[in-house]
Amino acid sequence: MNFISKFPGGIHPPEGLGGKKVTSVIPIMELPKPSRVVIPLQQNIGAPCIPLVKKGDTVLTGQRIGEPTGPVGAAVHASVSGTVAACEPCILPNGTLENCVIIYNDFQDNWTEPKPVLEPEALSPQELGEIAREAGIVGMGGAMFPYGIKLAIPQDKSIDTLILNGSECEPYITADHRLMLENSSEIIQGALLIQRVLNARRVVIGIKKNKQDAIEAMRTACGTMSNFVVQCLPDCYPQGGEKQLTYAVTKRVVKIGGLPLDCGVLVCNVASVYALWQAVYRGRPLVDRVVTVCGYVQKPANYRVRIGTPVEWLIETVGGFLPDVKMLIYGGPMMGLAISRQDIPVCKNCSAITALGKKDIILSEEGPCIRCGRCVDACPMKLEPATIDRSMRKNWFGDGDRYAVLSCMECGICSWICPSRRNLTQSLKVYKKNAMENRCVPVISEGSM
Repeated sequence: MNFISKFPGGIHPPEGLGGKKVTSVIPIMELPKPSRVVIPLQQNIGAPCIPLVKKGDTVLTGQRIGEPTGPVGAAVHASVSGTVAACEPCILPNGTLENCVIIYNDFQDNWTEPKPVLEPEALSPQELGEIAREAGIVGMGGAMFPYGIKLAIPQDKSIDTLILNGSECEPYITADHRLMLENSSEIIQGALLIQRVLNARRVVIGIKKNKQDAIEAMRTACGTMSNFVVQCLPDCYPQGGEKQLTYAVTKRVVKIGGLPLDCGVLVCNVASVYALWQAVYRGRPLVDRVVTVCGYVQKPANYRVRIGTPVEWLIETVGGFLPDVKMLIYGGPMMGLAISRQDIPVCKNCSAITALGKKDIILSEEGPCIRCGRCVDACPMKLEPATIDRSMRKNWFGDGDRYAVLSCMECGICSWICPSRRNLTQSLKVYKKNAMENRCVPVISEGSM
C-alpha cells in the first residue's frame, strides 16, 4: 500500500557524519555491562516509584527495586545483579535530581526466575495492563507514558485501529529500524496480542519510505493476516508524532487537547510492543533497550544497553569521540537534550546518544523576528511560534492559553527553520510551563488542526 497523505507542516532535516546510512546497516550489538548502573526511580510520566531495596542489599537481574505509586506508574527493575551501593538523588538528562538506585555489578548476571504467561490469548485488557505495569513498560519513543494506563481503555471508548509507530523520523536514530529488521516476528506477535485483547479491527504498521528493508521485513512477518497492513509513509519530520501519524494513516484529526484514543486509534511504539512481547511470552521485565550511538564517535552502531548504564561508559566502550566533537545530545538532534556531563544514566526513553561536530552546529546570536512566517508554515500543530515567543518575552501570559500552546510537541522545527536563529522552541517550553502551572485550558487557535 502506498502512503495516504502527509500531515500539515514538517521538514526534512539533513544529517551529518555518522547518520542513518551508517548505523542502519549494522546489526544490533550487545554492549558490555558496566561496573555500576544508576537506575532512576522516576522513569515514567506520573509519580516516582518507592524504593524496595536499601544500601547493602543483594539484587538479581530483573528484580523489582521500585514499586509504582498511583495508577499512572510503572515498576523499576535491577538491570544487573550485584550489590546496592546507595539509594540517593542523581542528576538526570533534564537537569533535575531524582532518587536513583545505584548497583555495583557482580558480573554474574543472575536473573530472577522468569514467569511467562501460560495462556496469552486468554488475557483480559486489565490483566495485560497489569503485566505491562509490573514489567515496567513505558512509551520508549520518548514519552515514557506507562503502558499499564495506555492499555486500560475507558468503557466509553473503543479502538478500531492499532498503529505501530515504526517511522523513527529523527535524524541519526536507527534503533527501531534495526529492531524491526531483527525482531519483526516478535513485534507482530506483540501487536497481535494487543489487537486481540482490545478487539481492534485492524493493525497498521507505519514506516517511513526510507526504510524499505524494514517495510519488507514487517510485511513478511505479517504473513497472510489480512487485518495487518504495513503503511509506507512520507520521509518527513515529525512523522513519528502520534497525532501526525494518526492523520497520515487514517486522515482522522486529533483535536487540540485530545488523544488518538478519541478517534478510535491507539498508537504504540515498536520498541514498546517488543518489550510487551518479552514480558508476556518470556516473563522478562524491561531492563534494557536498543540505543543508537551515532555522530562523532569511533564506532557508531546500535547497541543493546542495560537501563542505568552511565553515558560515559557507553562512550568509552564504543571507542570514544572523534576529533572536533562539539556537543553531546541525549536523544536525537531535534528533540534531544544537550548534556554537559557524562555520568547521566541511560533511561527507558533513551533511543540515542548523538555526538555532533563543529560542522553540524550553528552557534550565532539571535536576530530580530523578520515575520517571514516560516515557523507557522512548518509547525506540524499549526501554531504561531513567533507570536507565542513575542508574548513570552514580554511576559504576556494572560489568563489562559490563547495560542493552544499546550498542544506544542516541542519538536524543535520552529527554532531549526528560523532564519533569525531565534530560540522559539525554548520560548514555547516556558509558555507551556506557565500555562500548566496556572492550569490553563487550551483554546483552539485559528491555525490549529
